[in-house]
Amino acid sequence: MITNEKTFEQSGEINNIIRPPETMMSLAWKRFRRHPGAMVGAIVMIFMILTAVFAPLSPYDPVKSDIKNRFQAPSWEHPFGTDGLGRDLMTRTFYGGRVSMTVGIMVVAITLGIGIPVGTIAGYYGGWIDNILMRIIDATLALPALLFMILLAAILREADLPIVESNSKMTIALVLGVLSWPTVARLVRAVFLTLREMDYIQAAQALGASDLRIILRELLPNGFGPIIVQSTLGLGYAIMEESGLSFLGFGIMPPTPSWGNMLNNAQEHLIQYPWLAIFPGIMIFLTIISVNYIGDGLRDALDPYKVLAEIGE
Repeated sequence: MITNEKTFEQSGEINNIIRPPETMMSLAWKRFRRHPGAMVGAIVMIFMILTAVFAPLSPYDPVKSDIKNRFQAPSWEHPFGTDGLGRDLMTRTFYGGRVSMTVGIMVVAITLGIGIPVGTIAGYYGGWIDNILMRIIDATLALPALLFMILLAAILREADLPIVESNSKMTIALVLGVLSWPTVARLVRAVFLTLREMDYIQAAQALGASDLRIILRELLPNGFGPIIVQSTLGLGYAIMEESGLSFLGFGIMPPTPSWGNMLNNAQEHLIQYPWLAIFPGIMIFLTIISVNYIGDGLRDALDPYKVLAEIGE
């Protein structure tokens, strides 16, 4: 009996030795999969991306009018119905998703491109640099967001700049990105203020590592989790803000479809032809709520304390 117990213990030790240890990413993926809302959100987001990518396969033109078929109710021929100019609403909704999601991705890129360097400098160096940058961030956050977005969109629309046009996605992305980067900068600053006091950072400084090497090789990789989560949530905010600007007439302008200007066009016929607003509204709702659930799942999956607790087990 004793021999069998020893054999069992030895076999367990051998299995532990043979089985490779799980990485931080594999543990994070396990935690993400155990979040039902995040998985459903990921599936919905994949569906949204596929509809946007394959929108050109539709047999209908998103901007060409067909007055004979105007205001048709949803049917097999037009699953989402048609609008006031006879255009297929499903095709325009899918093309609108391409525009809205492209603007959202561009806003996230601009936000990270400004927010990460500013937050890195403020959090790593501190002192008077931190004070100056934080006052700039506070001043930016104090601006009335909606009014400033409308004003900036109107100014850029009239500006004669090489990368800015009156009805371009870059114009809207710049407007939203200018107001979104302070959130990322404050997050990165808070993360770096904590990480720079860690022993391994002080050891790297004692060994003579340059500031750039410490930032790129030590601080950014360890602070990447919160940045990813904020970027995911920022995508949802950007899509919602672009839709709001387009709804108010200061975003993407017709005939280019976006979810926001489709809702704007639908408000005059909301009671008589409700499908004009229902389907773009559903797409906005599903996209934003799926992004939020994905962000929640990433927040749990990338929590270093929870991952380290699982490694300890």
